[in-house]
Amino acid sequence: MLGRLELAVVVPVFKEKDNITPLLERLESTLTGIQHEIIFVDDDSPDGTSDAIRQVAASNPQIRVLTRIGRRGLSSACIEGMMATAAPYIAVMDADLQHDERILPEMLEILKRGDHDLVVGTRNAGTGSMGDFSESRVQLSHLGRRLSRMVSHCELTDPMSGFFILSRPFLENSIRSTSGIGFKILLDLVAAAPSPPRIAEVPYTFRTRLHGESKLDIMVGLEYLQLLLDKMVGEWIPPRFVVFALVGAFGVGVSLLLLWLLVRVFLQDVLVAQVAATWITMTANFFLNNELTYRDRKLRGAQLWTGLIAFYCACSIGVGANLRVAELSRNAGVSWYGAGIAGLAAGAIWNYMVTFVWIWRRSRATGVAR
Repeated sequence: MLGRLELAVVVPVFKEKDNITPLLERLESTLTGIQHEIIFVDDDSPDGTSDAIRQVAASNPQIRVLTRIGRRGLSSACIEGMMATAAPYIAVMDADLQHDERILPEMLEILKRGDHDLVVGTRNAGTGSMGDFSESRVQLSHLGRRLSRMVSHCELTDPMSGFFILSRPFLENSIRSTSGIGFKILLDLVAAAPSPPRIAEVPYTFRTRLHGESKLDIMVGLEYLQLLLDKMVGEWIPPRFVVFALVGAFGVGVSLLLLWLLVRVFLQDVLVAQVAATWITMTANFFLNNELTYRDRKLRGAQLWTGLIAFYCACSIGVGANLRVAELSRNAGVSWYGAGIAGLAAGAIWNYMVTFVWIWRRSRATGVAR
């Protein structure tokens, strides 16, 4: 590559092998005359995405690939890609060909004028459009936009966008306060900024995916809520603990319902019913936590079943901690409901700490569908 590097395009990928060649062709055509590099960040795709990129990169030094082993998540992938370049301007876009790469030069020129920190490709302003999105997807996007106002420091017409260019000074000022949770890296960066960023927007029409499968599912929505929680209360309470506690609260409701059904409907002995309800609830909580709370560390295969046994053990000790704290609180003159809340809190904290360190250790991360 001749001349001084001006722009880096960071592209997070997971199972996008068929989109690599057409994306590179479009970018090379669009970025003619701009000294650039393209950095793919692949979460160890099983379809050979990294190998496909390396084949091209072997003869083109402008293309690089970072393959992450045991780490998952679009936002964290973007963070690693952005920090791996020396370019003064950094773009982020998806590999699914839905972002219109033709507006990249315009976005870059706006940023180079020095009046803005960030230029966002928007589907919700000017001539921008959500394209062939279904009405339900459009409404979901609008809901996310409204929720984003709780944590952003500025007005964004498309906070759910994954298509933007930022300056290196803005990145350096914001990056260490990002959460790296979920898929919405733009909102993460904006909410992490120490002061309201200066933002420009360029409209574009969202295109239809040609190859591969969409990564949008209910888990993406839950991760978005987790990101919002982190921005609102993460300084005091880990958002993962909030999700863990919500799963536990759901489990309490399920346990009480099962207990009632077993005793009143099926006429079971109370002790037998209590044991059965507790066992079923712990099992349900384990699988919910594996899918929701620890999605980025999801256990699979044999680890799933050994993790379930460990979860039974941890929760059994948590029940003991719950009862002991409640007893001590009651003996100290605390009201019965206060003692109950103290016991539940002690049990929840114990279960969270043990499962976080013991069962869903980061070293056990084996991947998650994105």
